[in-house]
Amino acid sequence: MTQALQEVVPVRPTAAPVLLATLLAATTLTACGSGSGSDPDTVKVSFKQSTDNSVRVMDTYLGEMKKEFEKANPGKKVELVPIKAPDSEYYTKLQQMLRSPKTAPDLVYEDTFLINSDITSGYLKPLDPYLDKWSDWGQFIDTAKAAAKAQDGKTYGVPDGTDTRGLWFDKGVFAKAGLPADWQPKTWDDVLDAARAIKKKVPGVTPLNVYTGKPAGEAATMQGFEMLLYGTGDGTSDPLYDTASKKWVAGSQAFKDALTFVETVYKEKLGPDVTDALDPNFATSVRGDLLPGGKLGIDLDGSWLPQDWLKGSGHEWPAWSRKLGLAHMPTQHGQAPGKVSMSGGWTWSIPSKAGNPGLAFEFIKTMQTKANAQKWYIANSGIAVRKDVAADPAYTQAQPGIKFFTDLVASTHYRPAYPAYPKVSTAIQEAMESVTTGDSSVDKAASTYDEELKSATDDQVTRK
Repeated sequence: MTQALQEVVPVRPTAAPVLLATLLAATTLTACGSGSGSDPDTVKVSFKQSTDNSVRVMDTYLGEMKKEFEKANPGKKVELVPIKAPDSEYYTKLQQMLRSPKTAPDLVYEDTFLINSDITSGYLKPLDPYLDKWSDWGQFIDTAKAAAKAQDGKTYGVPDGTDTRGLWFDKGVFAKAGLPADWQPKTWDDVLDAARAIKKKVPGVTPLNVYTGKPAGEAATMQGFEMLLYGTGDGTSDPLYDTASKKWVAGSQAFKDALTFVETVYKEKLGPDVTDALDPNFATSVRGDLLPGGKLGIDLDGSWLPQDWLKGSGHEWPAWSRKLGLAHMPTQHGQAPGKVSMSGGWTWSIPSKAGNPGLAFEFIKTMQTKANAQKWYIANSGIAVRKDVAADPAYTQAQPGIKFFTDLVASTHYRPAYPAYPKVSTAIQEAMESVTTGDSSVDKAASTYDEELKSATDDQVTRK
């Protein structure tokens, strides 16, 4: 991926004068009704800015989209409002902004796991009136559309890609540990045994990283715990949420088994030092230091990692595709389908208190042309959610690993992102943290989780 963000993207032609005039007139009227003091000619865009000052993939991309939009719409402006914070703090700050028309931006970057909670809180605007008139909406895959659809059947966001997860491993470390360069574990025990071999034969290297605890936020829940939990059982039912009864699952052996894996990693000192693992910025260290420095053997992580290693990222690492190998995360005992992935992603949503919703949707359309969407997927090492991009060789061959992670979509799982999920996720993180630190046994942590689950879901719980 040598061209990334440097390639020239054709400027979208200016809308027909009558249509643009109609749009802007509607936007001006809307602005008078909400978004106190908002400028009808400016769309304010809030997004998560990396806490690593050298990694500015989103900033660079949005800067280019701003230029394209302003050129295509003379007199209109885009004001970028970055929120520099770890994930958990970003969600909190964003929700605070969404509560008032004085602080609500016109467009926000929403994690799909939080979107239903924000919809229930009345923070977001349904986009169906805009989507019904947008021909490109038909190019988006159904699973991606579903991630932004609420229980009321309305859609509240336009996805800008998805992601999958697997095992990254250092081939040099593996060679020293006597492990194969084409490693593909079949069971959880195979993963742990590889980590044990690294600990024994390659001193000074962290054998295995599994994100854990509240400071890691959703990275702990999704990259860590759920990659284990969804690899239990026979794969025919959701181990976290029972769709038949519409209740959350408590008291399961699967939950305890996943916790036991986490406990084993930290009890046997196969993972990072507990203090490091519970640092909210540990993921930045993994991408920026441990993996490039050959200090980590195996990393259970996401498809997006290469965005930190590309030219201009600040952590350039041209050799990453030669130094690192990829393996899918196996199911617990190797049972069908044999591999596990979790998928999430982010969407562009319009706050209910936005001053300029119409202008905001026009900016979404600029970002989501085929050319611009493809540019973004490649730049942030994302997985395409547009059918036309996914079929384009310029995308599939743009970067090592894209095909591996795209193929995982066939066996991936999506979080039950209902309004209670953020609280459920926090309860999972607390359970993980308690076994990571050794403060609780697996049984005690699971029992505490079951009690927290009742509170988080208004007692909408079923036992399995």
